[in-house]
Amino acid sequence: MGTPGAGKGTQASILATRLGGCHVSTGDMLRDAARNGTPLGQQARRFMDAGRLVPDDVVIGIVAERLAEPECRDGFLLDGFPRTVAQAEALGRLLAARGQPLDAVVLLAVPADEAVRRISGRRVCPACGTMFHLAFQPPQRPDRCDRCGAGLVQREDDREETVRHRLDVYARETGPVLEHYRRAGLLREVDGLGGRDDVARNLQAALA
Repeated sequence: MGTPGAGKGTQASILATRLGGCHVSTGDMLRDAARNGTPLGQQARRFMDAGRLVPDDVVIGIVAERLAEPECRDGFLLDGFPRTVAQAEALGRLLAARGQPLDAVVLLAVPADEAVRRISGRRVCPACGTMFHLAFQPPQRPDRCDRCGAGLVQREDDREETVRHRLDVYARETGPVLEHYRRAGLLREVDGLGGRDDVARNLQAALA
């Protein structure tokens, strides 16, 4: 867990590689659906472009389908879910039915201004989906994809004004989820600043 731009996707990918289990990113699944123009994707896009949370029933449904896949049978890392108390409670019921409780909930803590800097610098290729960052991973040619040469764009939900709105939504909607897991004794906080490998080491130490 963590604010937009905290590094959840990066660290979940590292953990999934090192520890095994599937990496379940609700953000990636929703963006794929939106890019493919499915009915779910069109519904989700309206909320994402406005910096609002996608409704609980939509998100819970896609997570349940993903966890039912064979790849996730022996373990999983959730990235970007749950984001509301209702989602956390629904996840608890889902996992209880599977006999597969959560081992831990990790909060990657990052200041708001740093989150804005990280997100607003993102650029994506609309043709092949390759991601870049103007500061951390710039393209070789300005505004052009290294892989296919298409022009890069900034997603609507990566614009600074939208990012700050997303941070406000996060604090309002997801703050209570942190308390939910803190009371359950599952929450562990890790400093999200620093290099990728440093954060990964601290995260693994917290889980150990």
